[in-house]
Formats: sequence, C-alpha cells, structure tokens
Amino acid sequence: MRIGDVARRSGVSARMLRHYESLGLVRPESRTGAGYREYSGEDIRRIFHIESLRSLGLSLREVGSALDDPGFKPSELVDDLIRQTRERIEAETALLTRLHRIGAAEPAAWEDVLQSVALLQGLKSESAGKRQRAALSSAAEGPVPVEALVEAVLSESDPNVAGALRWALARKPGGAGAVLLAEGLRSPVPEVRLRAVRALAEMEGGEATALLHEALAHADMAVRRAAALALGARGAADAAETLIDMIVEGVNDVDAADALSALASSPASAGRIAAGLGHRLARAASAPSVRRRLAQALADVPGAVAERALADLSHDEDRAVALTAVYVLGMRNAREAAS
Repeated sequence: MRIGDVARRSGVSARMLRHYESLGLVRPESRTGAGYREYSGEDIRRIFHIESLRSLGLSLREVGSALDDPGFKPSELVDDLIRQTRERIEAETALLTRLHRIGAAEPAAWEDVLQSVALLQGLKSESAGKRQRAALSSAAEGPVPVEALVEAVLSESDPNVAGALRWALARKPGGAGAVLLAEGLRSPVPEVRLRAVRALAEMEGGEATALLHEALAHADMAVRRAAALALGARGAADAAETLIDMIVEGVNDVDAADALSALASSPASAGRIAAGLGHRLARAASAPSVRRRLAQALADVPGAVAERALADLSHDEDRAVALTAVYVLGMRNAREAAS
C-alpha cells in the first residue's frame, strides 16, 4: 500500500508518515517498481500503535522507546502518565481558579487585572513577609479577589500574616467573604475551623454575627469559645454561659471575664450573669482556683446578687480566694463612692 492510501485509511497525513519514517518509527522497506514506498500490513499496524500511544500523551521519542524496548513495562508507563496528567490537571485547575477570581473582582481596566495577579502571586509566596505585604496592600488597592483572601485566611499558619489577612478581609465592604468563611466552619480540619471563626470575629455586619451565633452550638469547643468571646464583645447575651464555662475551666479566662463585664453593663443581662457565676460557685466548693477566678469575674457585675456572692467569698477557707474577694469588694465600694 502506497503512502497516499495509508494516509487516507489511517487518518495520518502523508507529511506525518514521512516524519515517522525520518525518526525511525516506521520503516517501510518495500518499494514499488517506480520506487515509491510500499507499506506492509505490519507497517500499518505499527502506525496505529503509534497513534494509540500518542493519544495517551506520549511524545514520539517515548513512543519509539515503548515500541522498541524489549524490557518495556506498560504498567510503569501508565503510572507515569497518570502522574503527569494529574499534575497537568492541577496546574490547569489552579489557572482556572485564578481566572475566576480575577473575573469575580470585576476589573475595570488592565491595571486592575495586573493588581489582582500580583496579589494572587503574593498570597502564594513561600515568604511570610511577602504574603503579609500582599495582604496589607490588598486593602488599599482596587478590586480584590475576596475568594483568594478567604482561602489565604483559612490556610495561613503564620500568626502575623494571618492577622494581616483577617484585617484586610474585614475591610471589604458589605461583609464580603462571610459566606465563604462559613465553609471553613464546616471543615474537617480543626485549625481551619478556628481560623474561620477568628476571621468572622473581626468582621462587622449581620452575616458575620449570624454565623458567630451558629458557631456557639458548634461541636468544636475551640470554635464555640472563640465565637463566645466575639459575641460577648458585641453584647450578645447568649454567649454568657460559654464565657462562664471558660472562666471555670481557666481557658482564656481573663478575656472571658472582660467579655462578661461588657455584657453585664446591660441591666437585662447582669442578673443572669450574676446568677450563673453564683451557680458555678456552688459547684466549685472544692476548687479554690476556680473560686478565685469567679471572684475576679464578679468584679464588674453589678447588683446585689454579685455583692452577696463576694461577701461570702471574703470568708472563704482558702486565703487567696478570701483576699481576692475582699479586694474586689473594696474596688466595687470605691467605684460606688466615686459615683
């Protein structure tokens, strides 16, 4: 069969068939009387083998090695092709994600596109300093891919960079990113969940506050505590129980006491907080360290209930607890006298 017939039947152009021959992939040895190449049945089968291997992504050099190497192992080739394909898919997916994010930022000019590209590259840098600078600069520049900021917030382990990223995200108008952070709260990775609730704590707006209220019932204790601290500062009374638990357990107890103080400034919450602290005191009779922390927490809780609890603690059998209660009572009396 001559080259033109082979080209028509195989779908491989005559030029490509000649290229295969120049590389030694196909070697039609027969010739017609006029000197034209004559392809045998074996030559045609080899052409189809070449095309099949090329369809898997092999280069012509790799095809030649696969067909001519007697020690060739197909399983190794397939494994290597799988690896290369996965790497290519990951690279293409990353590019597609980057393009989506640039598009979502709605750039008005090429300058906006270039700024978005620079930000994305900076956030992916291996240098913590470069990532931090990218986060800080994002607050002053034009359209910024919020999705990229959220992804960076949820993955950043460096505390300084993480703080800059949360600050930058919180400055985006309309609570942008809160919905995306909700996905972080559902992550199976504890560190990601904690990063999500910390970012929400620094964001204003009803969307972030609503998610923090949901986080109060989260199965992850660390998430619940972070949400309670944020909500306490916002005056949310439903955070009080978790804050009192934190004081009892000695986990961020100073911050929890400060949040309780802010809540207790509301007359509607002060009585419930005092009752909650008193209830924990009744259960903490054998733990002087707990009683001491609760006495400190009662310092800024107004009302007679808190006053009576401190008076009782001033006679506590543990000297440190009693001295703490006496000191707190003295502070309260001084404030009242000054007012």
